[in-house]
This record gives sequence, structure tokens and C-alpha cells, in this order.
Amino acid sequence: MNNIYFTSDHHFGHKNIIKFSNRPFSSVDEMDQEMINRWNEKVQPEDSVYHLGDVGLCSPGRLREILDQLNGTIYLIKGNHEKSAMSCRDRFEWVRGYHELKVEDADCKKGVQLLCLSHYAMRVWNASHWGTYHLYGHSHGSLPDLPDSRSFDIGVDCHDFYPLDYQEVKDIMNQKNWVAPFGD
Repeated sequence: MNNIYFTSDHHFGHKNIIKFSNRPFSSVDEMDQEMINRWNEKVQPEDSVYHLGDVGLCSPGRLREILDQLNGTIYLIKGNHEKSAMSCRDRFEWVRGYHELKVEDADCKKGVQLLCLSHYAMRVWNASHWGTYHLYGHSHGSLPDLPDSRSFDIGVDCHDFYPLDYQEVKDIMNQKNWVAPFGD
């Protein structure tokens, strides 16, 4: 069975992100290799990964080397640092600024969970009042998580540098105190 994963803000090759985001790595090479390892520890070649932006800040050649080591089919939601990623555009299944993904889920009212995927956090999004999930990146854990909102930062800085699968996302959402404003 193919799994679906979500992640964001790897900033592969970006030396200054270690300091800016207080990452526990002594060098950019160590950071890159550990994030490649953690990605491949979970993601299998047949899986899908939705990357919500800021893949890397390095040369296109270096980013290509990194992308070629990553398992899975990668779908890219553009972030604000994608110059090198655009040079490697053929490594992504597609590149978009925003995406609404429907995931089959028997626990959902109509058997489908809608996820709104964006690099940037939103206060409201399509069908948010009906329980649609919103995943975002960009903030590197600096935005407070809202316990009554079905949204959270999917970036690596918030999840021990691992991508999360759909079930992990669902588990986090189910721990929130979200209440449908119009009832069931």
C-alpha cells in the first residue's frame, strides 16, 4: 500500500538555517545527510510526498544530488525559496502554489478528508468550518499552534526532521479541540 507523507522547509544546503532555526547540527553536510536519512527511513520508493516549500537553498546541482537520494514521488507546493528547485523541476511530479488534496478516509463523514496545502499559514481556508485540514510551513515552528484549529506547521523543525504520514497528521488533528461551528 502506498502512503502519503507531508513535510516542509528542509532548506537543504542552507548553512544559516542551522543558526536561524536552532537546528542541532554542526554543519550543513551533517544536516543534509540526517534529513535524507530520516526521510528515507519513513518514505518508501512507491510513496507520495507533498513538500510544502523551501526544499533547498543551494546550487541546482547540489539540490539535484539530494533530490535523487530521496524516496517517493514528490509533489512541490512552492515556498519563497525555490530558485534551485525550479531548476530541478522535472524531479517533482508537479509544482503548484497551493493544492487541495482529497484523501480517502472511512472515518470521515463522506469517506474523504480534504487537506488544504500551502507554504503559508492561513486563518481560514476552503471548508475550514467543515473540518478540512490545513497544513503549512514557512514559520519553522514560530507560530503558536492553535488548539481549536485543524491546522498546523508541517515543517521539519516541528517534527524532529521527519515527514509525517497521513495517519500521523490525522492523529494530531484529532487531539485538537476543534468544534464544527454549525454542528453536525
